[in-house]
Amino acid sequence: MEAQPESDPHSTQPDSPNPDPEDFEEIEENDDVDDDDDFEDDEEEEEPEPMTPKARAQMDQAKMESLFSRLSTERVPVRVHDVIIKGNTRTKDALIEAEVEAIFKDATSFQQLLQAASVANMRLQRLDVFDSVNITLDAGPPELPGTANVVIEVSEAKNPLTGDLGVFSKPEARSWSLEGSLKLKNLLGYGDQWDGSVAYGWGQASEISTGVSLPRFKAFPSPLSARISLLSQDWLKFSSYKEQALGLSLGLLSIGKHDLSYNLSWRMLTDPSQMSSYTVRRHLGHSLFSALKYAFKVDRRDSPMRPTRGHAFVSTTQIGGLFPDIRSLRFIRQEFDLRYAIPLGFYRSALNLGISGGVIFPWGGGFLNTPSYLPERFFMGGNSSPVCSLRGPTSVLGFKARGLGPAEPRRVVRDNANDGNSDDSGMDNIGGDLALTAFADLSFDLPLRVFREAGIHGHVFACAGSLNKLTENAYKEFSLQKLKDSFRSSAGFGIIVPTKLFRMEVNYCYILKQHEHDRGKTGVQFSFSSPL
Repeated sequence: MEAQPESDPHSTQPDSPNPDPEDFEEIEENDDVDDDDDFEDDEEEEEPEPMTPKARAQMDQAKMESLFSRLSTERVPVRVHDVIIKGNTRTKDALIEAEVEAIFKDATSFQQLLQAASVANMRLQRLDVFDSVNITLDAGPPELPGTANVVIEVSEAKNPLTGDLGVFSKPEARSWSLEGSLKLKNLLGYGDQWDGSVAYGWGQASEISTGVSLPRFKAFPSPLSARISLLSQDWLKFSSYKEQALGLSLGLLSIGKHDLSYNLSWRMLTDPSQMSSYTVRRHLGHSLFSALKYAFKVDRRDSPMRPTRGHAFVSTTQIGGLFPDIRSLRFIRQEFDLRYAIPLGFYRSALNLGISGGVIFPWGGGFLNTPSYLPERFFMGGNSSPVCSLRGPTSVLGFKARGLGPAEPRRVVRDNANDGNSDDSGMDNIGGDLALTAFADLSFDLPLRVFREAGIHGHVFACAGSLNKLTENAYKEFSLQKLKDSFRSSAGFGIIVPTKLFRMEVNYCYILKQHEHDRGKTGVQFSFSSPL
């Protein structure tokens, strides 16, 4: 909201509900008259001198400042008579009115009107279709005392078409990707945003997608979105399969802490190497993925990049198999994240504690003997920071991507040219049905001033993770002792360089415990993490 009491008094206060500035002046008169001659002399001496335009402007400014200060502290009843919209050539009036109408309708005083204007400004900026938004309060009609008009002046984006192009790396997977996107804003005037993106990855994933999003649909206050994507992922190095998926995703509800979406995709798993393990071969072929996903999120940390106080909680529930088809995958997947930051009071130090968990289980007839779908299982490892991300039980520093958990030997290849000698082709990581991770991270400022000013700081950490199988009656053999023995752990220290988009870490990791086929490594590792 723009409040300009100095330069535009008519646009910042209603005439009728607000008293005239002259009413706030206290005038004191002294009538001390001794005799006629003294009165004439005093009158001649006290005759005011004409004020210069500059002095009069300063006096008016001081009066308006005093008036504005009193109006901000004293309750002055006022109601909104009309909302006037200016500057929108493409954007529909109905969209702007729907965003601000309820806010101004509830305002019954001048102070509430100021707060409502601030909230309305924030909502309109959040539509991401305006370069600027100015809200001014003006006097209502003279015949309606106690009213005010709200004038909303917007400046629409000069160039509705924007694009991005960049090269991104995933050090934990040793892969690079070239990503580009085009976005067209407000094509239909309803705050709609159309976008298309292409991502080509060297060695892992490629994706082509296009979508549209609406901030609201008629009287429905929640944003809506739809997206079609073609995805190809290469997991040959880790799990001996490639995945292709053609899918449609719909964002159904996104209000406050709640988010509801639906995903429908046709998936195909292949093994070009023909060396996959028994578990992977069982899942090769076509399948239909149809799932409803609900997420509840509360994040009250002071910063997602370097939290020093507050807490965060995320719960995600996914139900698959809603499409009436025999090839539809039926499963229930639940995961949660809990983070807590405790300030220690010196060197801006803070102790971050976190725990994440997840479980996946099939449903339907004979589900106890049915394996969970391989790509939907939990995989653990990689160098993404567990402090800033809330993505379930996936990160244990010091282990490579998909570098810990259940594994099976790949198919043995016989080489006839070498007298029938066998070639050991390694192991396939097959993921788990029950996943748990926990960490403790102590962050602190470095002693050099140049590091503190740049936000560069140090940390000491410890991580642990566990991945187990529950399906196909494996839960019968599960016990607390087996859960305890399944944990892997690591510890270390490093330097963190935060930016606006991501958090870069240079860590020295020491593997405290790992199993035979895990891929953990003691040494220096680089990490790039984003809270998005």
